[in-house]
Amino acid sequence: MQTHDTVAESSRIRPLRRTEYERLVELGAFENEKIELMHGEIVYMSPQGYEHYYAVGQLNNLLAPALHRRALVLMQAPIAAGPTSEPEPDISVLPLDAMDEGIANRAHLIIEVAHSSLHIDRTEKLPLYASAGFPEVWLVDVNARALFVHRQPAGDAWAEVFRVVEGGTVSMLAFPDVTIEVAQLFPPRKK
Repeated sequence: MQTHDTVAESSRIRPLRRTEYERLVELGAFENEKIELMHGEIVYMSPQGYEHYYAVGQLNNLLAPALHRRALVLMQAPIAAGPTSEPEPDISVLPLDAMDEGIANRAHLIIEVAHSSLHIDRTEKLPLYASAGFPEVWLVDVNARALFVHRQPAGDAWAEVFRVVEGGTVSMLAFPDVTIEVAQLFPPRKK
């Protein structure tokens, strides 16, 4: 006779591994779907509004030329974050050789731009990026028109977190000469 504990144990869901997910993607299993792998689960990505893609475009326009031949700047490309997660950050700044053997698993900087996804980015993605050991993550909050810098991962948290608002600037840890004016990330205010 099965007890409640053995039934619960046998009905547990096994997380999808990153390698399995990548194979399914290669086979076209998720054609035309905007998804990412988080903690072994396939998660739909939030739709992007004007403020979101404005910030992503601005970040790309500012970072790509400043880091030319020093780092790869990718938009919405997958990154390996442990054996069961493959999120697609809005911007990844990678070492030049990070993709030599497939999907990158290291980065100088990860950037997420949040509008409707702010809660998920804060409660799920930031801890995931910390536990994967990425040294720096920026979270652009388009609603607050602010950028939150997260540095020094410690387990699934960050030892250093600070906010930079419009009028302020922020520099990357890996490339301190690359400075971004936070105001440039947001559309002009309507008059």
